[in-house]
Amino acid sequence: MPFFVDTLQLKSFVAIAETGTFGQAASTVNRTQSALSLQIKKLEQQLGCNLFDRTTRKVSLTPQGEIFLGYAKRIIQLQWEAISRLREPDIEGEIRFGTPEDFATHYLPDVLARFRQHHPRVQLNVKCDLTLNLIEGFHRGEYDVILAKRDPQRVKGGTKVWREPLVWAAADGYQPEEPLSLVLSPQPCIYRARALAALDRAKRSWHMSYTSPSLAGTLAAVKAGLGITVLPAHMIPAGFHPIRKETRLPHLADAELALLKSDELSKVAEMFAEHITLSLENIKL
Repeated sequence: MPFFVDTLQLKSFVAIAETGTFGQAASTVNRTQSALSLQIKKLEQQLGCNLFDRTTRKVSLTPQGEIFLGYAKRIIQLQWEAISRLREPDIEGEIRFGTPEDFATHYLPDVLARFRQHHPRVQLNVKCDLTLNLIEGFHRGEYDVILAKRDPQRVKGGTKVWREPLVWAAADGYQPEEPLSLVLSPQPCIYRARALAALDRAKRSWHMSYTSPSLAGTLAAVKAGLGITVLPAHMIPAGFHPIRKETRLPHLADAELALLKSDELSKVAEMFAEHITLSLENIKL
């Protein structure tokens, strides 16, 4: 049987796989839940297999669905890259982009490299900084596009592109003691503020043993046994492990990243913002 699939079908499938419900996925792709169900039914008929296990309240991927998820993300990415390259092969200009260092180090190198490969005449100026500094610089007109960490319960605006749980982390073999020794970024750091507020609410004693503005400095201090820190759950490097239960540390709310872009964005910067958004959608864990 011939296999015909459109981008909306693939995006719907990916959205359901990531949210675990047809309702949330329908909101993500701006379709009704019934339309989404029909799309997935047609996709499964074409593939000749079930992609989702619907026996529980939250749908989950079948083994075949797990396999197809990787291909679906690659197809979406290749479609966008092909259209982008053919539509504007010689586009040029300058883009001023700001991003938190930890996110840039872990997720963005390949994303930025692909954009540069397809648009070699575009000059990318990337600056890593603390989120509040990035936001202040953005409002002063220093950036065209930024990625900013935010508390989704308090701060709105921009386009949500990422959400990830935060965890307390320590070097392997390190045993936290009271008062807790902390290794965090200086003010104004959202992770720092969130960690200290959570500890104060839990009435846990602490002291700041090491402050570093860079991720590398933070990890080096934690690895040396100077204390514990806060990291996104999927950015914990080798030699570190998440801690909470054994130390009864308070829960940390998820981290959310939003993409903010200038009101007067150039054509090349608009393409870059679209590339960042789509690329992050395709590598979400």
